[in-house]
Amino acid sequence: MMNKLLLPLAAVALLLAMMAWMAGYFSEKIEPGLAQPATANTADAVEVRREVATFTEPVPASVEAKEATIISSRLLARITSINVRAGDYVEEGQLLLELEQADLLARAQQARDRVQSVEARMREAQQNLDRSEALHKRGLIAVAARDAARADAAALEADLSSARQSLQEAEAAVGFSEIRSPIAGRVVDRFAEPGDTASPGAKLLSLYNPFSLWVEARVREQLALSLEMGQTLTVEVPSLGKTLDARIEEIVPAADPGSRSFLVKAVLPSEKNLLPGMYARMLVPAGERVRMLVPADRVAQVGQLDVVWVAQEGTVVRRFVRLGRPAGQDMVEVVSGLAEGERVMPRP
Repeated sequence: MMNKLLLPLAAVALLLAMMAWMAGYFSEKIEPGLAQPATANTADAVEVRREVATFTEPVPASVEAKEATIISSRLLARITSINVRAGDYVEEGQLLLELEQADLLARAQQARDRVQSVEARMREAQQNLDRSEALHKRGLIAVAARDAARADAAALEADLSSARQSLQEAEAAVGFSEIRSPIAGRVVDRFAEPGDTASPGAKLLSLYNPFSLWVEARVREQLALSLEMGQTLTVEVPSLGKTLDARIEEIVPAADPGSRSFLVKAVLPSEKNLLPGMYARMLVPAGERVRMLVPADRVAQVGQLDVVWVAQEGTVVRRFVRLGRPAGQDMVEVVSGLAEGERVMPRP
């Protein structure tokens, strides 16, 4: 009976001992409190620099093509061939698309034949008029006969002018069957395929000039009123990781009543991989403010936190800070965590 009780009691005692060991009862304990800051040589400390700088406000913007065009047909005809696809580069005047032109060529030939017929009749009428004028001077025909010859010649001259205009119209229609690029640029998309019927005004292709891109942004009225034509603004393109200088070319002189903002358009420099529709940020000047700067190499990252070591009365303490934008010359802005005059130590 006693042996049966000793085994459970030993198991319970062993379990309690393990729990006490895991809870730290058998290890040395340190009383709670703040650790004393380490002493160090503060000769290398750098003071936080105070600077008055221009403050900019990022405004969402979009990259757009300044020179863009939609290609459409002036005729109702079947498409026989399309020579380009989306992404192709084309030159000004390059043949893009061809329409069926058999009936157009036939009309043009009919117009030429009519011109030739009227020209032949015109030559005959002119000869009759010359004979009538000569006979009238000799008094061999009446005035009425001479006037009739003049009328015939004038009527045929009018018919010849009409026939030539019809020929020009027919040849122009033949020219409309070959659609050429009005600009040098890049094909954005094509909306038809060979065999489709092209209708007047219906879009077939869209083009844009990749060297004429600008950025469009709606700027709130308090900031837009301070902008001027020709002013240079900084534009960020996050997808490319680039910062570009853009020159203001147009400020729409009417605010959007819903957002109380003005549409600002600024020309961008030519940049590889910059495409219409990309997201951008326009940095608009919004006045001046004071900022604190420290050398970027004296800030360390611990996980997602930024840390600096501050010299205080011969000791060094660690302090968490919140950083802003880089300030150039290997300096970085400190939004919070440091004050003017404090000294920052090199990273240990």
